[in-house]
Amino acid sequence: MPTKADPSPSDGTASGKITIAAIAAEAGVSVPTVSKVMNGRADVAPHTRERVEAIIRRHGYQRRADERSKRSNLVELMFHELESAWALEIIRGAEQVASEQGLALVLSESQGRLTPGHGWLEGVIARKPLAVISVFSDLTSSQLAKLRARDIPVVVVDPIGEPQLETPSIGATNWNGGLTATRHLIELGHRRIAMIGGPERVLCSRARVDGYRAALETAGLDYDTALVRYGDFHVESGRAQFAPLLDLADPPTAVFAGSDLQALGVYEAARAAGLRIPEDLSVVGFDDLPVAQWVGPPLTTVRQPLQDMAAAGTRLAITLARGEEPEHRRIELATTLVVRQSTAAPR
Repeated sequence: MPTKADPSPSDGTASGKITIAAIAAEAGVSVPTVSKVMNGRADVAPHTRERVEAIIRRHGYQRRADERSKRSNLVELMFHELESAWALEIIRGAEQVASEQGLALVLSESQGRLTPGHGWLEGVIARKPLAVISVFSDLTSSQLAKLRARDIPVVVVDPIGEPQLETPSIGATNWNGGLTATRHLIELGHRRIAMIGGPERVLCSRARVDGYRAALETAGLDYDTALVRYGDFHVESGRAQFAPLLDLADPPTAVFAGSDLQALGVYEAARAAGLRIPEDLSVVGFDDLPVAQWVGPPLTTVRQPLQDMAAAGTRLAITLARGEEPEHRRIELATTLVVRQSTAAPR
């Protein structure tokens, strides 16, 4: 029966760090089997793979820096879903930096799940990218450990929760964006201001709602929970969450939507109710997607620098892949209000 490897150099370790040979000895398998697990090969029994992975995690094994040259020239950009103009802006920013560095960008998707499944992880291990950029997704501790063991750094762009301490991230000033958007409506004279947020457990959505609340309370206005709804960041969510607010005895005269796509849903709900924008209802979005300036009327929105966020995340990932220490591991880029024709003083 195999016993735990002695951490001495004579038993296959160097400088007190476990090696593949020592992992194989502890797991009771061959060195090639451990190599297959490390490289994401499919021809390993699931229980054997899990045993080897557990030993790798327990010892904190990590590939040697001199093996980086064996990896591909790919940077993996992983989304929870790709079907939106929002994702396209992220892709543009990442592609620009990857191209400048002579690297290729590969896209993957977790089919709408905020945490990708086992199949995605095994695919990444098999592709051996230089780095992974996780966009609006949440990797588990186990997934991060498996990538770290293979010396594949991970950078999170627009994290859905508080990133783990060791995980670099790129975000935006969501709280300030919510504050600025709501303050703009208050300064126009609105007092009944609705908020259509994204998923309640998602960090950026909560921050935007918190900024909205801070603007109201600073202005001496009540935070009315009846005017706050949560959905997702898509068009139908904006329509479905806002439409019932129009049936209130005292309906809102303005709404801050957590995304431009939700704002378009608000436009549809207002049209169906016979309301004109901005004469009867002022609307502010968030993101400043290209469509914001082409809808009628053009949408006032908070610009989130999506391309810049993706570019910064890609640069950070490449820096880490080269074994260099970046100047900053947590970066927040500024949001700005872009005033167009969808907001006006209430009648």
